Amino acid sequence: ADEIPVAAHDANGRSRAAGTAATVKELFTEVEMPLVRVLSDMEREGVSLDADMLRTYGETVKRRLEELKARMVEVVGEEFNPDSPKQLAEVLFDKLGMRVVKTTKTGRSTDAEVLETLAAETDHPLLPLLLEYRELNKILGTYLLPLPGYLSPVTGRLHASFHQTGAATGRLSSSDPNIQNIPIRTPAGREIRRAFRARDAENVLITADYSQVELRMLAHFSDDAELVKAFREGQDIHAFVASQVFGVPIEEVTSDQRRIAKTVNFGIIYGQTSFGLARTLRIPRAEAQRFIDEYKERYAGLDRFLKTCVEEAEDLGYVTTILGRRREIPEIRSRNRNQRFLGERLAINSVIQGSAADLIKVAMVRLAERLRTENLGGKILIQVHDELVLEAPRDVADAVVQATVDTMTNALQLRVPLKVDASVGANWYEVKA
Repeated sequence: ADEIPVAAHDANGRSRAAGTAATVKELFTEVEMPLVRVLSDMEREGVSLDADMLRTYGETVKRRLEELKARMVEVVGEEFNPDSPKQLAEVLFDKLGMRVVKTTKTGRSTDAEVLETLAAETDHPLLPLLLEYRELNKILGTYLLPLPGYLSPVTGRLHASFHQTGAATGRLSSSDPNIQNIPIRTPAGREIRRAFRARDAENVLITADYSQVELRMLAHFSDDAELVKAFREGQDIHAFVASQVFGVPIEEVTSDQRRIAKTVNFGIIYGQTSFGLARTLRIPRAEAQRFIDEYKERYAGLDRFLKTCVEEAEDLGYVTTILGRRREIPEIRSRNRNQRFLGERLAINSVIQGSAADLIKVAMVRLAERLRTENLGGKILIQVHDELVLEAPRDVADAVVQATVDTMTNALQLRVPLKVDASVGANWYEVKA
């Protein structure tokens, strides 16, 4: 793995190797095949799970769901079943007169996107209650109730499966159970992580995750002078962008300005439109478009790179990641406008997210080898996109943290420095709190 190339793209973001057989073979032999052993060891090791904690929390969630049901009936003024799309549609659109956001083959949609859109348009108290109800119901049915059933009767630990070919971008995926989709944006979702714990009091969990790795990849590929400068100087990238676009000193950037900049920074990667930005930030579409235009004018290198990704996909029919991983983008040549637009978003996202996936795979291969050869006592248990979770004896935790941060930070050489945040705790919640 020490011979892994630095990059397979030139300074303009266009593929140097363009996914040639030699580059793809090197990716296969130097990254993917060594990773098989790493993932096998992770699956065999498993992780401790506090089933009693999950059951207790599950009872708390059930009680809250009943409270929410009662409160919704009170707010609406009549009995209805919030789990019935038909009854919910009648309440929202017929009784309360809210607008129909979209329809499906089965009728007026009441999915999460619709509820979030309506919540942004109205201050009716039913909508936040519905959104919390949906979230807690999903947490209960997807995690709290099923997770204890995955515990091995032999080891008493949870042994998830990790897959190298499950995602088109090259990201790892997991199943039985899928622990990569445990929600972390809400307190209720984060609470689930409290159940993932060290095996005993003599051991600890360690998390290490890349800070803003996709934005750093964006800076690397685009070679935009302003973005590169900000990362090299260790600036808060969201405050930095807000300062430049809004024309205020960085120390005077407000939380709202930083929030807008952060949304656009990540939105660029995922091809967010002015419509999407306006809905997310709850601002007029014209204002959202103006911010995007000013952003692209300020960061011209970034805009050139985005266009290059699309052009490469149009020319070749595929794009490649930093290590030459290829993804076909047939949508880019579609006559259907929506499909073509989807292809453009996939082209950009595949290069950025796929390159971040390349990076952490290299880090995993090198870290596993280092932990073994230096006999540090730590073991990799879980991978969630840009984050690794390890277990180590308490008395060597500092050494394992140091080795992990050093290995991840130097896994690939980019134009901007990589930053890794690491912490130690008794369970996954503590180390991410």
